[in-house]
Amino acid sequence: MTGRPDSLPRPDSPRALTAGMPVVTMIGGGQLARMTHQAAIALGQTLRVLAGSEDEPAAQVSPDVVFGSHDDLDALRRAATGAHALTFDHEGVPTEHLEVLQSEGVAVLPPPQALIFAQDKIAMRKRLGAFGAPMPKFAEITSTGDLASAREHLGWPFVLKAARGGYDGRGVWIVDDEAELERIVAEQLDRGVPLLAEEKVAWRRELSAMVARSPFGQGASWPVVETVQRDGQCSVVIAPAPNLPADVAAAAEQLALRIAGELGVVGVMAVELFETQAGELIVNELAMRPHNSGHWGMDGARTGQFEQHLRAVLDYPLGDTTPLAPVVVMANVLGAPEAPAMSMDERLHHLFARMPDVRVHLYGKGERKARKIGHVNLLGAPSGSLEDGEYVAAVRERAERAAHWLSHAEWTDGWNEHTGESE
Repeated sequence: MTGRPDSLPRPDSPRALTAGMPVVTMIGGGQLARMTHQAAIALGQTLRVLAGSEDEPAAQVSPDVVFGSHDDLDALRRAATGAHALTFDHEGVPTEHLEVLQSEGVAVLPPPQALIFAQDKIAMRKRLGAFGAPMPKFAEITSTGDLASAREHLGWPFVLKAARGGYDGRGVWIVDDEAELERIVAEQLDRGVPLLAEEKVAWRRELSAMVARSPFGQGASWPVVETVQRDGQCSVVIAPAPNLPADVAAAAEQLALRIAGELGVVGVMAVELFETQAGELIVNELAMRPHNSGHWGMDGARTGQFEQHLRAVLDYPLGDTTPLAPVVVMANVLGAPEAPAMSMDERLHHLFARMPDVRVHLYGKGERKARKIGHVNLLGAPSGSLEDGEYVAAVRERAERAAHWLSHAEWTDGWNEHTGESE
């Protein structure tokens, strides 16, 4: 472990001096910042948050909040003042602002020279291609005239993506009608949205390889997980991924660590992967921040992603990532079409009465359709095995049942919370 370079700013805010501990600033006040704040408390630290309003999830809980926009350089400067490191709960901060902060001595982690590859999918594809990472064939789309050559190069139909700003299925189109595709392209380009086309990969399932890297190159990886998407949103994560050959799992972890090193990432990073029908791995996207596919580790690993991210940006030795159970399942709590009449407090009461082993994480958000308002983690019994399909399926069913109850106030197995019987 080498010492921190003198160029990194020392904490000098009143709060930091009082606590005698470094301050980390996180840009964004969402649930990722909220959960990073929880990890900071355990480490005796303060997480400063740049939030847009006081009702954002992290602003509700952090004692050190700067209000402002991530697009505002002055707000970023205020949030960075006296902080040892500045990091992110989303990738939407303008790169040019981060380069200014970096030139002023702020330790921006991950640095903008790495973050750009999570912000811009075209830049990511070109950079990954330069060192041979496996990925889909792609083409830039700068006009509707590019569609014909893209079709010839990529096959039909192909996947159209917004190169910047898309998430949870937004900014992704798979259209087999040429006229409709031309309309979408013209509309998006008129809005100034850069586009790329990618071949449609024949994948069997989606995986995620989550890693962490320190400023001086120490790396750590969690087991590769399977992610289940519904309507473009992550719904379930199974850790480790079942039925994944050991050599393929090891290759995925090594690939993610290599990408982190090649790009100069500091902090945690998720490498979203496709496992093809032939068993090959293809890089889909990158996220250089805590990620939904890593939430399971809050309760299911010796060191979860939020603590690990803080360790990395503070250049502490990284923590042990060993899972605490043969399988851990995370299920997102996604808002129901209509919020139930039963209060969340009462829903928690009934959930804990029936499933005392479920770990619940709620984000302080209002309920609306498909909104991520929390997640649950469920650890399988120590006596089980990842090789036992029935065991894995049972843990997953219980996790999804708990998440559905919290969002809908309905038991998927017909259980009556008042009588204690299935209807």
